Amino acid sequence: MLNRILLTVAYDGSNYFGWQKQSNKNIQTVQGAFENALSKFFKTDVTCIGASRTDRGVHALGQRVVIDIDTTVPVDKIPLALNPFMPEDIVVNNAVIVKSDFHPRYDCIKKTYQYKIYNGKFRNPIFRKYSEYCSFYLDENKMDTAAKAFKGTNDFKAFAASKNSSKTTVRTIFDIHVKREYDFVIITVTGDGFLYNMIRIMAGTLIMAGKGQIDYNDIKNIIESKNRNNAGKTAGPNGLTLIEIKYDFG
Repeated sequence: MLNRILLTVAYDGSNYFGWQKQSNKNIQTVQGAFENALSKFFKTDVTCIGASRTDRGVHALGQRVVIDIDTTVPVDKIPLALNPFMPEDIVVNNAVIVKSDFHPRYDCIKKTYQYKIYNGKFRNPIFRKYSEYCSFYLDENKMDTAAKAFKGTNDFKAFAASKNSSKTTVRTIFDIHVKREYDFVIITVTGDGFLYNMIRIMAGTLIMAGKGQIDYNDIKNIIESKNRNNAGKTAGPNGLTLIEIKYDFG
């Protein structure tokens, strides 16, 4: 009997061309590597559906993935059984059975991402894969105040990349805040969903706020303009991590 199983997955995206599997099998993706490991473990071809199509170089601590499988392995034992088959940069840390019509993307109620900026005097090679670098000292309090302009339901067309293919550019931001931890400035944002490159453009815009170039009202005006040219640069993918995806059941 087939069961639909929801897995929680963490990965370091540094060596992958994003989550989504490509038609060219020579292009290494997280989904491709993940399905390969699943197929080896279950000894049958396994396909999966991810909740978020993270870009090249983006990381995840809480990606959600469903598979349909007939297995005698107890669901709570699946992560321990699967992980020896996974590459060292991908880990399964939870598994639960869900309804057969459950969809990890469409049934999601909120997603939380974190964008990390290394704000030291010099670049730090240890953190280069996991944070954006900015040598200009950023005022995290100004960034936090400006970030509140993003809260609520808005048309975020000004914060969508040209490749965005979503039917609507309206999204709801439930919470966003900026804090400093030593030399790191960390942006944490929770919403019902995000447009292509939206968080990275928001981060690039908030970096401008941290430099004193724009403020809360400027960001409000950028949102209202619906013009991508008015927002900041798209910050690099390495600073972005998918933290959590929530559903009604948790």
